[in-house]
Amino acid sequence: MKISCTQENLNQGLNIVSHIASKNTSLPILNNVLIKAEKGILNLITTNLEMGIKCQVRGKIEKEGNYTVNSKLLSDYINLLNNQKIELEYKNDSLEINTEQQATKIKGNSADEFPLIPQLDRKNPYKCKINDLVTAFSQVLFAVSVSETRPEISGVYLNFTESTLTLATTDSYRLAEKQIKLKEKVKTEKEVIMPAKTAQELMRILGNASQGELEGEKEPNNYVEIYFEDNQVLFVFDNVELVSRIIEGQYPNYKQIIPSNFKTKGVVGISDFIKAVKSAALFSRAGIFDINLEFKTGKLVVSSTNNQLGENKAKLEGNVSGDDNKIVINYRYLLDGLQNIDSTDVIFEMIDSANPCILRPAESLNDKKEAIAGQDYLYIIMPIKQ
Repeated sequence: MKISCTQENLNQGLNIVSHIASKNTSLPILNNVLIKAEKGILNLITTNLEMGIKCQVRGKIEKEGNYTVNSKLLSDYINLLNNQKIELEYKNDSLEINTEQQATKIKGNSADEFPLIPQLDRKNPYKCKINDLVTAFSQVLFAVSVSETRPEISGVYLNFTESTLTLATTDSYRLAEKQIKLKEKVKTEKEVIMPAKTAQELMRILGNASQGELEGEKEPNNYVEIYFEDNQVLFVFDNVELVSRIIEGQYPNYKQIIPSNFKTKGVVGISDFIKAVKSAALFSRAGIFDINLEFKTGKLVVSSTNNQLGENKAKLEGNVSGDDNKIVINYRYLLDGLQNIDSTDVIFEMIDSANPCILRPAESLNDKKEAIAGQDYLYIIMPIKQ
């Protein structure tokens, strides 16, 4: 194997794939990156057996071949080099890396030991905008369950219907749901659960990809293609592919807990609401994290009382309609929702202190967003029952 490419291209590729190659003592080969040069294409590949990432790097292949070396070591070293031409060559059971100023050898392992990455049949892709998917993940991932006792809620629920992709997460105490538009209508409706770690890794890579888009370009390649086969999902965008297993099981029918009618509705400025919640949080009870919300005509009162520390009360102006009402909720869950709503004002809807309350954005900050303002995101919090 003999390859030449620029430091910039190789460094970008390694930054994409190296993240999932971590310290694995039981199977050391998983700490490596597979450098594969064949059919005129240079690919960098890593896997942790749960997911695999492949990135195509521009370069010149003088001799085909493949080899694996420690991913972190190679990435750290290439990152230190100046932006110049780099030559990689497999010689005498080592990867030789040569530039005009430096010569380095890194010991590695045969590519034969490297696990195979699943190859999916690429037919009938589901397509959505990269920016939309990154935003959606950022607005729902925080609510995913970290408990392993219920694996079906430890991932992100994806539901493809007609021209919409719905993403949802829950930990049983709160639920976040986001809808984004698909590029074209789907031929087959699909619902799956993808691991949270896969979603986090995909969000990291896609976030970097969306930042690199060219301003003013007529047809930027800003769509991600999604394929499914058996228990695997494949995401393809630009020169990167990410394949992951799917979590088996049935996602809870969360739609049935969403109230259809409310007794009280308040529209409040998010910035002031967040400040009031943070102030009240200082006096909440340790381990319970409780604060009180009381809706009265024209205002919202946020308060908390702690027998040892004292008490706090804040009055917020708002557009409150319906019955006077109050509810006790976990301030951490409330802050998570408020800080992930893309709007200047939040709609807060509730029935009573025993039923879940709902938060929605009152307006969209993105003028280009096609979804009806406030209808593409909702956040549900279960109350703390007294």
